[in-house]
Amino acid sequence: MAFRCLFFTLRRFAYSSRRSISSKTTPMDEAACTFKRDDLTSRMLKLVFPRRSATAVLQNWIDQGHKVTASDLRNVSRQLLKSKRHKHALEILAWMEAQNRFQMSAADHAIRLELIIKIQSLAEAEEYFKHLPNSSSRKAACLPLLHAYVKERAIEKAEALMLKLNDLGLTVSPHPFNEMMKLYMATSQFERVPTVILQMKQNKIPLNVLSYNLWMSACSEVSGVASAEMVYKEMVDDKNMEVGWSTLSTLANIYLKSGLIKKANLALKNAEKKLSAHNRLGYFFLITMYASLSNKEEVLRLWETSKKVGGRITSTNYMCILLCLVKLGDIAEAERIFREWESKCWKYDIRVSNVLLGAYMRTGSMDKAESLHLHTLERGGCPNYKTWEILMEGWMKSQNMDKAINAMKKGFSMLKHCEWRPNPGLVMAIAGYLEEHGNVNDLNQYVKVIHQLGIANLPLYKSLLRMHLLFQRPVFDILKMMEKDEIEMDDETSALVQACKV
Repeated sequence: MAFRCLFFTLRRFAYSSRRSISSKTTPMDEAACTFKRDDLTSRMLKLVFPRRSATAVLQNWIDQGHKVTASDLRNVSRQLLKSKRHKHALEILAWMEAQNRFQMSAADHAIRLELIIKIQSLAEAEEYFKHLPNSSSRKAACLPLLHAYVKERAIEKAEALMLKLNDLGLTVSPHPFNEMMKLYMATSQFERVPTVILQMKQNKIPLNVLSYNLWMSACSEVSGVASAEMVYKEMVDDKNMEVGWSTLSTLANIYLKSGLIKKANLALKNAEKKLSAHNRLGYFFLITMYASLSNKEEVLRLWETSKKVGGRITSTNYMCILLCLVKLGDIAEAERIFREWESKCWKYDIRVSNVLLGAYMRTGSMDKAESLHLHTLERGGCPNYKTWEILMEGWMKSQNMDKAINAMKKGFSMLKHCEWRPNPGLVMAIAGYLEEHGNVNDLNQYVKVIHQLGIANLPLYKSLLRMHLLFQRPVFDILKMMEKDEIEMDDETSALVQACKV
């Protein structure tokens, strides 16, 4: 019965899983969209769902006799971006550019290009970039385009864009060069980072903090600690630079990787002196570093010190300290801080409780995990895909397959809100259970929906082929799915197929 329910859910969401980025937006609560005033911004914010047309609302506003200025439109798009209404913000900017009476600024073009990447495609963004009207717009828009190439690890395209920008005389800031260094770091081409630094120096482009940090990290990978220390010394001697906590924590991480614990601790102590009294960000970088050094005392001391910084402690801050304590194995202290967060939170963020839930699962404390899960539901928490993945894995480990299957069903129900896919190990665990119990019909249905979701692999198909061989069933449909998934057969698979055809 549990499997029938699972298959129904999987079928329901299999075809809706490939979605545009715009549909990732979580709809606002209807009550939150009730505004007493009636202006263009409030009307736009009432468009809860991405499929609604912002252009239609804008045109209706104009048809009612209202005038709109470029400033009005920029303000509306800014508010939509704050609310993560990327599709609607793009519609506003596209409409604005289509009207001859509005002059698009360089910043407008850059924002529109970035939104095209998010909502439509990188190819469409490239086409838009080609037709930008002037060099100032290309200069502003080059960074989001280059950032997209870095994200896609598109080295050739990124390098071609840099050459083009250089020919146009648009590489006048460190930002494009930093993007290239990030790309080379991400693709383990550390030896190419110093070449970028050399280009910057030859073109008299000033290095900023990120430039130095990336250079240091690359040098440590290529030539070791001494090389990174030389870069650090050059930064100290640079009269236009001030060494801050981020550089010192980068240096500490280099020392840590090299096993130089005393130097790492000294760098962190110096970094702490550079922390801002008005921003917590640096504190949590250092807390994470101390956790990597297995220094629980410093983790807890900096956590308490961070509370003296003004402003609300965010859920993300609590997640960071909980993750560090779980890493250090102090579940009791993590539980205490979790209760502290619960007593102060104004909105129950399930991501915080997921940290503790995951810790319980990994230590085999499924009773505690189930208890915490029920508690979060009572507190108004809304489980996300990660919640169900954690519970699914825990129940599988404890051989509670009915509960694991139910958790997978709940996880798949989230597919229309995100791009989550279950861990391949979990997918195979259910397939193995079905194979072990000889449930050939259930396994057939299961593999079909996993195939529809685009996450089927060779081991999964092998499991199904073994079952078909055992029950002497044809394998034509399996081979068709494998061909569509571009699965290459190994010798074992070929032998199974041949045996099934005999």
